[in-house]
Amino acid sequence: MTSANELVVPPLDDILSTLRVVSIPMKVKFRGVTYRESALIKGPAGWGEFAPFLEYQPAEASAWLKGALEAAWQGFPEPKRHEIPLNATVPAVGAHEVERVLSRYEGSIREVKVKVAEKGQTLSDDCARVAKVRELLPDAGIKVDANMGWDLPQAVESLTHLSEYDLLYAEQPVATIEGLAQVRAELREKGNSLLIAADESVRKAEDPLKVAQAKAADVLIIKASPLGGIRSALRIVEKSGLPCVISSALETSIGISAGAALAASLPELPFGCGLGTVSLLDGDVTENSLVARDGMLPVRTVEPSQELLTRFSASDARVRWWRERIEHNYAHLVINN
Repeated sequence: MTSANELVVPPLDDILSTLRVVSIPMKVKFRGVTYRESALIKGPAGWGEFAPFLEYQPAEASAWLKGALEAAWQGFPEPKRHEIPLNATVPAVGAHEVERVLSRYEGSIREVKVKVAEKGQTLSDDCARVAKVRELLPDAGIKVDANMGWDLPQAVESLTHLSEYDLLYAEQPVATIEGLAQVRAELREKGNSLLIAADESVRKAEDPLKVAQAKAADVLIIKASPLGGIRSALRIVEKSGLPCVISSALETSIGISAGAALAASLPELPFGCGLGTVSLLDGDVTENSLVARDGMLPVRTVEPSQELLTRFSASDARVRWWRERIEHNYAHLVINN
């Protein structure tokens, strides 16, 4: 028997019959991506987005499919708020490009997440980038995100220097939960109270609650799709007992609407959410993109434009690839659901 909140997986034919695959250019390279490919699926409740990065295998990517099916077949929970605070995102660009990146955001900016620890770059590059953000936005909250890019000594050294710019928290400085706990402990020993946030250690873990149980982080970064959808993510947030930040995985406005619905369902939002990444895309699937104004994002559903779906349609070969990917992930999901 399934509960009211448990997804009943629809037939594969129903999923594939509405599939649209898009390929949207990026305004700036992000996580090594210059074009963002995504599969969009329509169900009785609306549209869902399946967009795990290309290297993800079914054991991980099938949760993203579950999240897309939840959006399309179940819809979103009743919101507790109708707009949510956001941070702007600055990729690992040169300091001279920071102002151009920030100019894409409409109105005032309250918080900024700055990517650091990019492969091939140095601590000096990171400090220059963060310093430029602080210069341009002296009153904004700043977070840094290393995406597991440092080892333990590098993380402690880098965060010691970057803390001079008055950071809100540092996201996933190292790869492992044990490493996060060590970085946190070593900073505390040095008298540095910088908060440590966990992202990959939540969404890539077999047990997403392990990082909270190990007291390895002060904040959890939660993304709806990698955790199997909004309802699954809400259960994890409740059990963790830690403050959470809702973030995106570089989706179109359809995927962002699911992240906004998750954020709108939380009892508290102590930090700005990382759902402003549509501004990094050079295009979208809707004329009315889900973007923030003055640091606040509206909570609403999104209906794609047929003209834009056609304009950004992926090649026939890529559509076949995504169909096969959905088939493989569907099989994994059915077996493990």
